[in-house]
Amino acid sequence: QVQLVESGGGLVQAGGSLRLSCATSGTIFSRYAMDWYRQAPGKQRELVARITTGGSTNYADFVMGRFTISRNNAQNTVYLQMNSLKPEDTAAYYCHTLVHIMNYWGKGTLVTVSS
Repeated sequence: QVQLVESGGGLVQAGGSLRLSCATSGTIFSRYAMDWYRQAPGKQRELVARITTGGSTNYADFVMGRFTISRNNAQNTVYLQMNSLKPEDTAAYYCHTLVHIMNYWGKGTLVTVSS
């Protein structure tokens, strides 16, 4: 059973930083790409960042230059470093992976950015 558990969310002022973590279990972490998505109230879930098995990264335009995704295969954990946070970054942030055509999601961690 693949499990993803996010942590690190919270309340921060605009311009501040947070580091999200996603701990995984139940699969060989290093074999799969990992994603961070977010969903703001009343909006659709959207892809924030992706990291491949080889460490290549992709970012949504709205976080480019501010957020950094990374992974530690020894600790089965993926991170999202979020800097220069804006009120519009307020959302629930979810970890995601695709294992053998099955989508797995964590329960999310809430990030609130005050102006």
